Amino acid sequence: MGSKKARKQIEQISGKLRSAGCVFAEEEARLLVSAARSAAELSSMVNKRLLGEPLEHVIGWAHFYGLKLEVCQTVFVPRRRTEFLVHQSLSAIEEGAVILDLCCGSGAIGAAIASQIQVELHGVDIEPDAVQCARRNLLSIDSCIYEGDLFEPLPDTLKNRFNLIVANAPYVPTELFGRLPAEARNYEARSALDGGEDGLFFHRRIAADAASWLAPGGKLLVEVSRQQASKTVAIFEKYGLAGQVASSEEFDATVVSGTRPFL
Repeated sequence: MGSKKARKQIEQISGKLRSAGCVFAEEEARLLVSAARSAAELSSMVNKRLLGEPLEHVIGWAHFYGLKLEVCQTVFVPRRRTEFLVHQSLSAIEEGAVILDLCCGSGAIGAAIASQIQVELHGVDIEPDAVQCARRNLLSIDSCIYEGDLFEPLPDTLKNRFNLIVANAPYVPTELFGRLPAEARNYEARSALDGGEDGLFFHRRIAADAASWLAPGGKLLVEVSRQQASKTVAIFEKYGLAGQVASSEEFDATVVSGTRPFL
């Protein structure tokens, strides 16, 4: 009986979601039904989704790199394209690497890396909610998550130690913010998306200080748009990092790396 009831609920909800423009209406309906603890909560969750609130915020978690990670309304939702940044990070490090996840948000990138290889993990985010969310997602992982602006909260003892600094920092140019999908524009913090006039404000700040935190031969990896890649390489090289671009059609993603020379 319960199964029939659930199927009927999924059918009804998927119809509503489909009418509202949700591409994966049935899949979303299943997730909403399984996440709700009561009929009243289910009704509330469906209404939130119909109004455009991101599904991940509504149900309280997101799938990323095979992991189920907590997210909340004030925390950036990890996108599938960022899994390419994880792939590139894993190819750049070895067992026992010391890594820093800058602008860590929910801690998704660090958690994904640590699920594949043993690392010493550090993370930083300026938003208190993100820091708390990341700490909860990383409870089972030996990690230190700091609250503050980029490198500012890190202890000096970590200078020249990081084999990898990975950052999914905001990179949407300010003038393009209004063109983002309504889900992102209306429900995610602008500070997690807006990267300044050309979208590279944070990448300049990160690159300016990265070399003093990287170990010799260590790498800085950032996610950018394809159009921003050459400018990002130039920024990295300005600050003494050897730049390189990697792109993926599968993930529709571009990553720029910068390597600190050994000498």
